[in-house]
Amino acid sequence: MDFVNGVDRNQLFMMNLEEHVPQDSWARVVDFFVDILPMAELGFIDVLQTAGRPPYRSSDLLKLYIYGFRNQIRSSRKLEKACQINLEVMWLLKGVQPSARKIAYFRKRNPKAFKAAFRHFVLLLKEMKLIDGRTIAIDSFKVRAQNSLKNNFNQGKITRHLEYIDAKIGEYETALDESEDESERAVLNSKIDLRKERRAKYNLLSKQLEATGARQISTTDPDARAVILHRNIVNVGYNIQAGTDSKHKLFVNVQTGWVNDTHALYPMAIEAKELLGRNRMKVIADKGYTTGEQIALCGAENIITYCSPKAHSSANNGLYPMKDFIYNKRKDTYTCPAGETLRTNGRYYKKGKHQVKHFKTKSCSGCEQRTACTRNKMGRFIERGLHHEDIEKNAKRVKENMDLYRQRQEIIEHQFGTLKRQWGFTYVLMRGKEQVLGEASLAMLTYNLVRLMNIFSIDELKKRLKRCLLIIFANKRDFKPLSRLKIFRKYLPCIPKIELKMA
Repeated sequence: MDFVNGVDRNQLFMMNLEEHVPQDSWARVVDFFVDILPMAELGFIDVLQTAGRPPYRSSDLLKLYIYGFRNQIRSSRKLEKACQINLEVMWLLKGVQPSARKIAYFRKRNPKAFKAAFRHFVLLLKEMKLIDGRTIAIDSFKVRAQNSLKNNFNQGKITRHLEYIDAKIGEYETALDESEDESERAVLNSKIDLRKERRAKYNLLSKQLEATGARQISTTDPDARAVILHRNIVNVGYNIQAGTDSKHKLFVNVQTGWVNDTHALYPMAIEAKELLGRNRMKVIADKGYTTGEQIALCGAENIITYCSPKAHSSANNGLYPMKDFIYNKRKDTYTCPAGETLRTNGRYYKKGKHQVKHFKTKSCSGCEQRTACTRNKMGRFIERGLHHEDIEKNAKRVKENMDLYRQRQEIIEHQFGTLKRQWGFTYVLMRGKEQVLGEASLAMLTYNLVRLMNIFSIDELKKRLKRCLLIIFANKRDFKPLSRLKIFRKYLPCIPKIELKMA
């Protein structure tokens, strides 16, 4: 029995690409989806030139990026190679083979269009009743930036560098005074000049930090910041904020810009609420988002928060804990375990970024329980924040609805695992918040499209997109772009034609 043998490499074959792409292929879904997008309205601009080589269509390059993201083909050079060797990509782009430079420029020039395309898709999903916006889970994950940790500086790091440079300059100057060899003196002078150049660079960075008021500065990607990836491992990157709808675990919004989650709850929640057109919304988040100010802002917009409560900041030192002090809302006083009343003057004092009231009593001086209550010479002292009541209401909601809060992980954690572990989205290829946001939006758009393939069959997915497209066109009074009319007639041949007014 012989081995399985291949064919002669010099043999000429007759083939077509259509036969080599299965009907349920990811490439076919991407092709159908991008064809129904209003590319011009989303910000993708195609300009035909009167001279020179014709440009590539934005739709073709967008198809290439969406197809590649799911298959861990993200860099422009890998995408260029895929256009030459991947049969599905050849079918998707109809044999077009753009260069790596052209592919990279398309991504660089269209971050806002990527964001708009993602938002447009979210609204399509809402029209398809796959997103209802009743309950949103918000969380974040960190990605590495195109900036090394060595090129990220804070004032402490700059000071250490300057001290080291000054010490080395002092050593070289001492050696210079003791040396009589001309060649050795020339080497020492060059080393001193080099250290002075570096000192000037660090002094400039220090002045930039002082002028901007920032705590850190990155020299390669100015918008990137040092963030804790996991287990106290620090790297320079971005903290990607994402919101997910609870109905089918689909992304609804994405943002960048915060090193941690402390001030991200309200901006993410209000963006999702306005995008989905909800009057009332529930938001679930972990304790990293639990701050009184953010919870109060959400409450004012009819956004009901279910954020994991934080433990009280008072030290666990064996003294009476805060839970033993009873607050009277009507009188605005606290009652201690000894029955004494702690009062406030009603003024708010600034403590860091917070505003707090001070509660105290003169009865501590002769109290028999003082040693079990406080070690402060002035007696027991309580601080109550401006939004303490909002934090307490949030904690009560979580305690009474633990089943709802426990859904947080299954709503949003799985998506992050897919993006990072399966698709390799642990780092970004672009620089700057706007560019990174465009890249993250492309990732979320791709995930939602893949998720639809798991919810519906391919045929059912196409039918639903067609039906949704019909609703959009039927409700569009001034119908301007001719390209959309062509797409409409292409994908809805079985539905009776409706009259559309051309502007």
